[in-house]
Amino acid sequence: MSHPDQDIVLLLRDGGNVAAFEEIVRRYESKVYRLCCGLLRDRALAEDVAQESLLRVWKSLASYDERAALSTWIYTVARNRCLTAIEKRRTTWALQQAAVNEAVGESTPAALLDEGIDADKPALLRQMVDQLPERYRQTIVLFYYEERSLVETAAMLGVPEGTAKTNLHRGRAMLLARLKQVGLSDPLQWLEGAV
Repeated sequence: MSHPDQDIVLLLRDGGNVAAFEEIVRRYESKVYRLCCGLLRDRALAEDVAQESLLRVWKSLASYDERAALSTWIYTVARNRCLTAIEKRRTTWALQQAAVNEAVGESTPAALLDEGIDADKPALLRQMVDQLPERYRQTIVLFYYEERSLVETAAMLGVPEGTAKTNLHRGRAMLLARLKQVGLSDPLQWLEGAV
């Protein structure tokens, strides 16, 4: 059984780093960007971090040792760059968030529904996901939004598979509790208009 990136790995083995990198960019540029968007929740920052990640991949191509699948290695590089960016902006983000909350008031999903605003349910769900603690949010974004397997999700987050499974379970439980608070816990409500 051949691996999807076997052609790139063969190029790397033969010293074709430039051609290999061009193919990596073609296949993974948008995927790395989406991963960064999902983890960072800031499109402009995600674009910068995605480019930085690909630059890091380019600089490290010679050290790729094939212990992990090429895609896993690329996503790990991107995840690590995202974690570095998150750490750098943590204090600044907290101050900005406090200022935004003070300026516009608390507009939680429950408040939107109480005010009679016909909120887009997928957008409302995404807002609730974005409000989860970081470890649960990252796991849910990778598993559901990026459609990664549990094994891939664990590898991309740098945690054991059991931890990823636990974070996924706890994140879903928190989401369900929040959905119950706003009266959207019945699955049939999510199917309305989907036919």
